[in-house]
Amino acid sequence: MFSTIQRFSRTAALSAGLLLVATSCDDFLEVDSRSRIRPDDYYSSVGQAQAAVDGLYNNLRIVQNGTGYGEAIWVTLELMTMHATSLGQSFNNNQIINQSIDPANPFFSSVWNSAYNGIGAANLAITRIPAINMPDSQKQALLGQAYFIRAYLYNLLVRLYGDVPLLTEPISGPGPNLYPTRNSAADVYALIISDLQTAEAAGLPVVDRTGRISQSAVKALLADVYLTTAGYPMQKRENYQKAADKAAEVIDAGNYPLFTDYLSLHSNATKNQGELILQAQYANGIATNAISPLVVPYFAGVSAYNDEFGALIPTEEFYNSYEPGDLRAQEKQFYFSGAQGFDRTSNSAKPNNVQFNRHALYKYFHLESALNRNFSCDENWTLIRMPEVMLIYAEAINEASAATPKAYAQINAIRSRAKLPALSGLSKDAFREAVWKERYHELAYENKAYFDIQRTRKTYDVVNNRFVDVVGFKGEVGPAFQEKYLLWGIPSAEINNNKQLTQNPGW
Repeated sequence: MFSTIQRFSRTAALSAGLLLVATSCDDFLEVDSRSRIRPDDYYSSVGQAQAAVDGLYNNLRIVQNGTGYGEAIWVTLELMTMHATSLGQSFNNNQIINQSIDPANPFFSSVWNSAYNGIGAANLAITRIPAINMPDSQKQALLGQAYFIRAYLYNLLVRLYGDVPLLTEPISGPGPNLYPTRNSAADVYALIISDLQTAEAAGLPVVDRTGRISQSAVKALLADVYLTTAGYPMQKRENYQKAADKAAEVIDAGNYPLFTDYLSLHSNATKNQGELILQAQYANGIATNAISPLVVPYFAGVSAYNDEFGALIPTEEFYNSYEPGDLRAQEKQFYFSGAQGFDRTSNSAKPNNVQFNRHALYKYFHLESALNRNFSCDENWTLIRMPEVMLIYAEAINEASAATPKAYAQINAIRSRAKLPALSGLSKDAFREAVWKERYHELAYENKAYFDIQRTRKTYDVVNNRFVDVVGFKGEVGPAFQEKYLLWGIPSAEINNNKQLTQNPGW
């Protein structure tokens, strides 16, 4: 059996077989099969270089990868925070909730395999594009996108697995990189930051409303990486100021105004618009997903979907942790407790209303597909939006020095949209927790909370409205949080095939 790194050498070489052709937002989702072309022959023209980079955008969908019925990596990340449960029938989802999963589980392999395959394709692009004759500005822009995607994938790997093999060149055959050892997280983060700095200087457009990577997206991810490395396990506290500075560049440019309504977060009409800095792209008939059916309560009968999985359901305790009057907690804002029944046979609404007896995520309920049997779910998956950048700035500047008027302006703008009163005059500790709480409520179920737990070693005790040490804390579902779950287990198949790899503590 081949290890992922061995498969990675072959998959990278065949990356031209999964290319996306770019002339418009929809077009660069199209699959173009060229798997019989050798990479040595393929990277010889401007068009081929463009197509290769277009193909890398598939990797931005990585957390939407499914591993079974009612399962997806983004669901896994949310179940691990103890603020969500599953009403579906997935054995693996319930293992995650009960903290009984082991490294042989496909959840742990899926991200590892997909990320390294994407890194292999990015390495190939980064290595081959410089030799192609084209205008330097075009070449740098293509390379900037490839560097960003490599950084994005390594950022996911290092946060999930800790020390991971660091591969920066294509693997074409036997050699030391075929069975690599794990590099330190410090080395991995150094590459991530270097890649993002290269992308930042690549002449990308400041704003891109077609779904492509922009300079603003690069700055936003870099701010997030600086914030992450300022916390655990790196604890490079000087990076708080760097995070604040980089976030401020995006804020001061004023290019990403907050939406005036929350429906725009999951509407086809507003894809890549407003506060949405970067999304993974989907288009009906080209590339679709199961985001919306995954969050509808199990066979509730309120949509055109053949399956309503009930895979990710907020706990009622978390829902109740929103402040009184918070618009986000009102019906059909971030959550909903019922909906009109839907008849899939006639493709029309039923006269009855269905009550869920709990709150589900309206934040991801995709009206275009939920109420039309002939339309598959193609809502974009949001990777970065402006409220996250605003909260990065507020937290980082508070840690670097103190909560400035500008820091208060960021959190209060988010609270104002939610119809909540402005904050003022808080102590350093109180402001920190106010920002953390706002991250939980504004960025709820957007795959931010688990990484916040990792970098702060704290979790939100929603019942008592406070932050506590995560290790040993028993949340709303499952047992007390085990320390080993601060990282994922290295996939068993990788260790079995590569004896140079070691397992994470506790696994």
